[in-house]
This record gives sequence, C-alpha cells and structure tokens, in this order.
Amino acid sequence: MGSEDNGEVILSKKANPGKATILALGKAFPHQLVMQEYLVDGYFRDTNCDDLDLKRKLTRLCKTTTVKTRYVVMSEEILRKYPELALEGKPTVKQRLDICNDAVTEMAIEASQSCINQWGRPISHITHLVYVSSSEVRLPGGDLYLAAGLGLNRHTQRLMLNFAGCSGGVAGLRVAKDIAENNPGSRVLLATSETTIIGYKPPSPDRPYDLVGVALFGDGAGAMIIGSDPDLGIEKPLFELHAAAQEFLPGTDKAIDGRLTEEGISFKLDRELPQVIEDNVEGFCEKLMEVVGFDKEYYNKMFWAVHPGGPAILNRIEKRLDLVPEKLVASRRALMDYGNASSNTIVYVLEYMIEESSKMMMMMKKKQQGGSGHGHGLGLAQEEQNEWGLVLAFGPGITFEGILARNLTSFQP
Repeated sequence: MGSEDNGEVILSKKANPGKATILALGKAFPHQLVMQEYLVDGYFRDTNCDDLDLKRKLTRLCKTTTVKTRYVVMSEEILRKYPELALEGKPTVKQRLDICNDAVTEMAIEASQSCINQWGRPISHITHLVYVSSSEVRLPGGDLYLAAGLGLNRHTQRLMLNFAGCSGGVAGLRVAKDIAENNPGSRVLLATSETTIIGYKPPSPDRPYDLVGVALFGDGAGAMIIGSDPDLGIEKPLFELHAAAQEFLPGTDKAIDGRLTEEGISFKLDRELPQVIEDNVEGFCEKLMEVVGFDKEYYNKMFWAVHPGGPAILNRIEKRLDLVPEKLVASRRALMDYGNASSNTIVYVLEYMIEESSKMMMMMKKKQQGGSGHGHGLGLAQEEQNEWGLVLAFGPGITFEGILARNLTSFQP
C-alpha cells in the first residue's frame, strides 16, 4: 500500500466559533496501478474470456469514462491464489471477504496515519472515530480493527457507516461535523476505505452493466481530521463545515442496487441515474445555500467539490446549474486519476480543490506583481467569490448528501 501527503497551506480566514472544520486530509492506495489503456486486454486475459462483442463494449466504455489511471487491490498474485474469483458462478464470498477485510483495514490505517501526520497533533488527541466502507462485512466491524491498528485509546468513541456507497464520504463528514460541534474540544478521525474485489467478476453477456464498473471504479482510502475551534498555533483549518443536509428521493431505491450473494456483491446502475440527479440537484443545493442567503446567482461565485460518480453525472450537473467548466475541474481530475473510488473520492476532490485554489492564488499574485493598478482589488474579489462552496455526493436511495462549506486556506508563493 502507499500513501501521499498534502501540499503546504497557511491560514487565510478564521473559522466561525463552534463550527466544525477539516483540519487535515490524507489518502492511501494499493500498489497495483492500472493504466486505462491496458485495462481491457488485461481484464479479458485474467478472466479467460474471448467474447469480442463484450471486449469492444468495454473498450468504448473505458474511453467515455475519462478515467486514465486507477489503483486496485486485485493482482496476478491474488488470482493465482484464488483462481475461482475469475470463474462464473462460483461461491466465493468467503474468499472475497478475507481479501477485502484485510485490504481495507491496511489502506485505512495508511490514509489515517498520513492524515494525522499532516494534522500535527498526537494521535492520543483523537476522541472519536467514524469509519466508512461498503467493501467489508464482519463482526466486530472494521472500525475496531482500524482503531487497534492505529493504536487509538480504547476509550475512543467509534461509529461505522456501512454500504452508503458513493455518498459515504460526505455522509461520514456530516456525522463527524455533528460530533465535533456537540462535543467541545473533540477531534474526530473520519476514515473511508474501499476495494472492488468484493464485486470482481468475469465478463458476461447476461450482465452487460458489470462492464461499467470495470471501466469506472477504483480502490483506495481517505481520511480527515475534523474539529471545531482549532488551535491555530498547531492546526491549519482547511474548510469550515457550515451546514449539512441529507435527502433521499422516494421511489428511486432500485436506481443504485447492490446485493450480497455467494459470488460477492452484484451492482446495477440505472441508465436514468444521471437524469434523476440532474432533475433534483438544483433544489437540493438551493436549500443548503439559503442558510447564508445565497441563490442561483451565486453558483459561479462558489467552489464545487462534487463526487465524480461518472462523467455523465458531472456533465448533467454542470449543464443544469450553468456552471463554468472551471468549477468541476477538481472533480474531473479526481475521476481521471483515481476513477470512482466510492466513498473515498471526496477526499481526493478536496485535495485537488486546495491545489486549484493554490494555482488561482499564484495567478493573482503574479498579476499584482505585474504592476496592474487594479490587480489587487480584482484578486480579492476573485478570492472572495470562491470562499463559499458545496461538497456534494450521491448514493443509494437515491440519497443526496451535501455540506455548505468555506475554504479557509491560502498558499505560500
């Protein structure tokens, strides 16, 4: 497994007293990096499939997903040890869970350690743990194994969110926000970890929708530290979590359908999913924005950290809200570099969001140094425009998760 660190940030704006803030981010990945251009041949070779129609379909899907690279737990070593995973109709749920349970714990530990290192305070200061995964089934749950693997105090209060799918990261963030704001002085570790091995199957003409997952989904882990009233001598708040909301759409529970069977998890994604999200996203966003008196005129004055469920969903949101292309750059970059990594992906989007903000700040400073008479005022206006934003994700239900947030960061030149 491998982890990555954030870039350097400095405090720019103060968080409101009592409001939860994200104090650090971290991520980790399995060692197996898959280049999208080689995925089709490797997948059909590993599963001993010679169906040319399915191969052509997967080739088309791999291009339309816009994914370039992904990390996966699945490897030749695993397939040699468990060749039955590549065979149709074999009862392999035990083998899958044995692999998944270990893999997600290992990745979650690495992502959490990376996050804690960025945070700068001792691990003993963590008071709560929220763990999110749709890739494991066991008792006790992965939250206990993560706590033990990190060496958390045995009095650390734990909570696990299972099978929230792609909305799990933002759901966990909403829960962590509530914990932090209702327990003064607390510091919440939120960790997410996912692997696609739980649903890995050979291609089949009876399950053409499986190919979407093969072309789109990736593995990895993410982590955040959340707390209110940060100690600015040590902690560097990144985002303020101002308000949160969750909503499900009645009658859409089959649009994202997953079933645990003897062959692992089987997923079905409705073709109408992007349209359903487009039809409902504006009303959901407006309710969150009303908290601070914003309306649709502010859409392009805000930042947008949107879980990249797929290019079609991002395109529909961009169209419905009339967003300029720059607003979804962080989401599209995360999708391109990591695929849809389910609950983890919002962590990667937020990291890219900070990076994009850094680029904007650098450009503003260069304009100011260029001697423009009004450059400084323009820079401040541009920075203020992107102070507020929305963190969004969509999962089974169909469930909408959203957080109205403030970007608190600035960057060293």
